[in-house]
Amino acid sequence: MSNVDYREELENILKEAKCEIEKTDNSKDLNDLRVKYLGKSGIVTALMKKLKDLTPEERPNFGKVVNELRDSIETLLEAQKEKISETEKMSAYQKLWVDPTMPGARRSVGHAHILTKVQKELEDIFISMGFSVVEGPEIEESWFNFDALNTPEWHPARDSHDSFYIDDKLLLRTHTSPVQVRTMLSRKPPLAIVSPGRVYRRDYDATHLPMFTQMEGLYVDHDVTVRHLKYFLEEFAKRTLGESAKIRLRPSFFPFTEPSFEVDIYFNNRWFEVLGCGMVHPNVFKNVGYDPEEWRGLAFGFGVERITMVKYGVKDIRDLVRNDLRFLENW
Repeated sequence: MSNVDYREELENILKEAKCEIEKTDNSKDLNDLRVKYLGKSGIVTALMKKLKDLTPEERPNFGKVVNELRDSIETLLEAQKEKISETEKMSAYQKLWVDPTMPGARRSVGHAHILTKVQKELEDIFISMGFSVVEGPEIEESWFNFDALNTPEWHPARDSHDSFYIDDKLLLRTHTSPVQVRTMLSRKPPLAIVSPGRVYRRDYDATHLPMFTQMEGLYVDHDVTVRHLKYFLEEFAKRTLGESAKIRLRPSFFPFTEPSFEVDIYFNNRWFEVLGCGMVHPNVFKNVGYDPEEWRGLAFGFGVERITMVKYGVKDIRDLVRNDLRFLENW
């Protein structure tokens, strides 16, 4: 092979290698080209193997030119490697880059449920009138839920089709009156409390739920009369529904109060039946160790859902627990 022949061949190999290397835009393809030209079975390696076929005089020049070819290709590969590395690094940075001036993802902000709002409002009203808020267990003993409240065993409220019994002695409380009993057993009068919380009854329709929120009030002192009861209820009605709200008391019957009343509130040009109340029955005082000759008391109770429905014009009580955002977002 003449000097002219192999130099021309090597120049063509270098041109082809340069063209291929400079067109490559990723590390994998560039490594494939390194193997193609400089690997064990590569083009340059194959050229070096031709040395054995040359004369001793030709070998030095041929070897020198092949080494120069290898060095040139190595230089081209390293230069392209740096270029590709920089490009890939920038691409990776662009994927991770965050513009802090861009607006963030919009998240809807929740708010207190309408029942929670009304309950808090009612608690604040009674606290301002001197009452304290007391809570108790939702799983209650029959004695606290019925017997201590002068409710005999034959009373319909004690039937299994009206109340949720756990066993013969335990049930889900049907009202928060047991909290009043527990409070009177642990405190000496005078006292004024309201007891909000969940209660359970076997009812479910447009105006009743099997679980609802009740708030009951108890005031015990010397010389408590119906006049005090009416005052508290009038203040409650006006502060909850506005100064134009009025109340009326209708005689009724509850085992734990005597006399007892149903209370209607006049609001938005109509009367609504909203709660029951009365003077604490002497038997209830006897059951908790209070002397009924010395102490007098008044009690009242209402459903927070009922007050909410009257105040905001909710037609179906079940809307309050369906978790329909179209309803909840209105309040």
